[in-house]
Amino acid sequence: MITIPYLTALSTYFSYGLLFAFGQFRDFFRKIFDWWNASNLQGYAPICLGLEDFYIRRLYLRIQDCFGRPICSPPDAWFDVVERVSNDNNKTLNRTTKVSRCLNLGSYNYLGFGASDEYCTPRVIESLKRFSASTCSTRVDGGTTTLHSELEVCVANFVGKPAAIVFGMGYVTNSAILPVLIGKGGLIISDSLNHNSIVNGARGSGSNIRVFQHNTPSHLEKVLREHIAEGQPRTHRPWKKIIVVVEGIYSMEGELCQLPEIVVICKKYKAYVYLDEAHSIGAVGRSGRGVCELLGVDTADVEIMMGTFTKSFGSCGGYIAGSKELIEYLKYTCPAHLYATSISPPAAQQIISSIKVILGVDGSSRGAQKLAQIRENSNFFRSELQKMGFEVLGDNDSPVMPIMLYNPAKIPAFSRECLKRKVAVVTVAFPATPLLLARARICISAAHSRDDLIKALEVISEVGDLVGIKYFPAEPNKEQLEANRVKLE
Repeated sequence: MITIPYLTALSTYFSYGLLFAFGQFRDFFRKIFDWWNASNLQGYAPICLGLEDFYIRRLYLRIQDCFGRPICSPPDAWFDVVERVSNDNNKTLNRTTKVSRCLNLGSYNYLGFGASDEYCTPRVIESLKRFSASTCSTRVDGGTTTLHSELEVCVANFVGKPAAIVFGMGYVTNSAILPVLIGKGGLIISDSLNHNSIVNGARGSGSNIRVFQHNTPSHLEKVLREHIAEGQPRTHRPWKKIIVVVEGIYSMEGELCQLPEIVVICKKYKAYVYLDEAHSIGAVGRSGRGVCELLGVDTADVEIMMGTFTKSFGSCGGYIAGSKELIEYLKYTCPAHLYATSISPPAAQQIISSIKVILGVDGSSRGAQKLAQIRENSNFFRSELQKMGFEVLGDNDSPVMPIMLYNPAKIPAFSRECLKRKVAVVTVAFPATPLLLARARICISAAHSRDDLIKALEVISEVGDLVGIKYFPAEPNKEQLEANRVKLE
């Protein structure tokens, strides 16, 4: 867990308190002026009451130009960002005809498949001509093409499971699957920093939910032991089933899951492991097969493997991989399979083609080169940021690098100053993170050249000095060390 320096926490609390007080002050006068105006609700209660939209009105709208920036090119290493202007203090933003060519440090384009590819793109275009852009149907009606069947076999083989099922949206893969897998009388034990899709899926299941400290196997074992001993609430009957849910790479922390230790504990207490590999599949491991390959975990020890195609594969949708019995059960019961439109055929072809490139089935070594490049880029960029004095979260080999900002005033300052220097970054704040833990999340791609990364580091270093987010002393460079050695001699 992140330990916030005392002065940083104090200044952050003060800043939010000031914003809250100023917002309440403005709301007070707003009520007075609105009292004189005739109400047009005609007996209806307001949809948004008081504090329900306070955060949006008084905090988010002040800096909304830092979010949702429209782009007008593929999300490659460099992309075109459409400039926007506001004439009403950021309440509304209007697009202009001006475009800025910016270095892309925000997209999940880990292997560079988000742009045109010599192998994937021609096949995607051909599938569009053959199958059209949409099946206009659910999988169980007329929405299963030959591409969908091929994709499910391809994914199962890639992740090392007997079978797989695919969905048109990654978020829904978690939120719709968990309520099908477990219900009343079951127990879900979830990492405290799991993604919102997992949280909503767990809540929708109706099962009991317990949380263990982020990435702490010892606390997981303690929670498991206590709740197995106690059993279900009131009746104290044994749990019908227990599922432990973790992520391969945590999207807001960039940390690798301590999967080997967690698997050992789950086997000891007979609990199922549900692994979300949204950010790790295709991005880590010798052949891109995710954290199981990277950390030496047998996929047979992970009962439910989930992942998305929106990151490393340059497409959309998600998958669940597991035993043939599990996948067959999901095909008959999961609402995302029964009622949602199937994944777009060109999107399915993009996934199939990108997996073939990763595995070298296309007859080239580009896949291996991409995997080596993203690993090299990620470790180089993380190391340089830490040398500069930034507080960077995450582990080596992870392409996700959060830079801690903390103070709310530094969120828009960092984002806007980077954009002025033609570097596009993503800043993340509450409610996506805890209130005090605002950050800039850097995502590295295999498409980035060394020159791109050096430019990004120069800009981030300059902006970091300007905004004041270098919370650690910087390491002296080689020139400084040589100069000091000469002086000593």
